[in-house]
Amino acid sequence: MSPTIRPESPAMGVRRFGRVNWLGLRTLATREVMRFMAVWQQTVFAPLMTAALFVLIFALAMGQGRGQVMGLPYLVFLGPGILMMTVIQNAFANTSSSITSAKVQGNIVDTLMPPLSAGELLAGYLAGSVARAGLVGAVIGTGMVLVTGRGIAHPAWALAFVLLAALMLGGLGILAGILAQKFDQMAAISNFVITPLSFLSGTFYSVQALPEPFRTLSHWNPVFYLIDGARYGVTGVSDAPVGRGLLVCTAVVALVLALAWRWLKSGYRMKA
Repeated sequence: MSPTIRPESPAMGVRRFGRVNWLGLRTLATREVMRFMAVWQQTVFAPLMTAALFVLIFALAMGQGRGQVMGLPYLVFLGPGILMMTVIQNAFANTSSSITSAKVQGNIVDTLMPPLSAGELLAGYLAGSVARAGLVGAVIGTGMVLVTGRGIAHPAWALAFVLLAALMLGGLGILAGILAQKFDQMAAISNFVITPLSFLSGTFYSVQALPEPFRTLSHWNPVFYLIDGARYGVTGVSDAPVGRGLLVCTAVVALVLALAWRWLKSGYRMKA
């Protein structure tokens, strides 16, 4: 009697090379990028217009009467804060809206059924956030250089903090998307958590001007270090030591992504 030959499953076939489903990962990442590019007027152009309006309003309101902040003209000081605020909001929106929409519409199964591990799902979702945040950040950064007439003081530092912001808020977007069961809940998380964190973290002011205990509390906010680090990368000045900010942001990113991986692996609030 000849031995029974078991056909190789599709999952085994796609995982043979390095035990990573590169085709599935690339497909998910491409879907996430195409999802926001399909409505670029809303996901890319609208944030750019909002950033331009912030700069215009502050320029008109402050005029030439606003003194320097941290030794910089106010608009030069403001630029990196606006850039990072936009990066933060877009990175969070990309992953959170993708997962929440799929859950509400009932097609999350299309993402969970393919042979993708939790790490591959995490990387695919984050790829969309990094691409969207990077695109918006690059356009705003170019406009900022043209308007202020100043170059980027430390490009590597600026790029590092933009990447950390995209990963941190993209990971938080995954967590929020998993927790939220409907759009109202997601809107509450965005309006009452993400927006205040991005606005009250030194975007429009130096935290050194805050009275105690708010100055000390600001240093417990990881978003402050993202904005402060980007400001150092663009202008060369910062409120806090940039090395400390890099360590804090890296640690927070690791914790957020570890929790997101754990929830994706267990199917928490997604497989019910």
